[in-house]
Amino acid sequence: MNIKEYIQSGIIESYVLGLADAEERAELEQLRMQHPEIGQAIQAFEKELEASASRNAVPVNPDVKANLFDQLGLKLNEEHSSGTEEPTVIPLERRGTTPFIKYLAAASVILFVISAAFNLYTYNKYKDLEAENRQLALQRDQLYAHNNTMQTKLDEMDKNMQLITGPDMIKVALSGVAGKESSQAVVYWDKNNKDVYLVAKALPQAPKGKQYQLWALMDGKPIDAGVLGNCNTVCKLKNIQHAQAFAITLENEGGSPAPNLEQLYVMGKI
Repeated sequence: MNIKEYIQSGIIESYVLGLADAEERAELEQLRMQHPEIGQAIQAFEKELEASASRNAVPVNPDVKANLFDQLGLKLNEEHSSGTEEPTVIPLERRGTTPFIKYLAAASVILFVISAAFNLYTYNKYKDLEAENRQLALQRDQLYAHNNTMQTKLDEMDKNMQLITGPDMIKVALSGVAGKESSQAVVYWDKNNKDVYLVAKALPQAPKGKQYQLWALMDGKPIDAGVLGNCNTVCKLKNIQHAQAFAITLENEGGSPAPNLEQLYVMGKI
């Protein structure tokens, strides 16, 4: 239990003013033996009540003293030992020892404590809602950014699909060579402007330091058609004027001036 929060909960005030129930009083008495700060808090509040009562005490007007004594159930003893001696007050019945103003001051303190606790609760709820709103705004911005990225990719894919399915495209399927039968790729060659596009349908992930390279073959001579970059759907490679076939090899990163035929993966004739 957090004793500081327990003391600030208002239980001390309720205990001193006699407003706490039996269970609350029993719990406080038990904790008071274990934690001296609870006893100190009780004494501090009692002193605060006494000081408040003293500050707010209103003196009785002597002219209405007799009337006030009658209303309070008290009477004045008229026998005096001397003419200057103040009359003694004989109570008709025992009244409560705590003046009304003391209870009023105590009630004011309790209301202040309750108000402070409510304000603290409201402030904490406000801070929680503020943090939640910031989190929701961040998530919203992330969703907007993600949607914009996805929309850009979809637009690019749609553009590439329209490009490679145009009537001027020559489609060349590249199949896996012996030992690499599962590898596949497709070359799209524009017969008008000679641009070359590649869709790597089923090429293994290139090892670190390696990169796939496309070759155009003309009369048995390989022509560098470019290396495969980090493209998600369609890779645009070099412009090739003449070709009878295309092939892909695995080369060192950055490409090679001549193909490594031992690392030949796919090949296809036009």
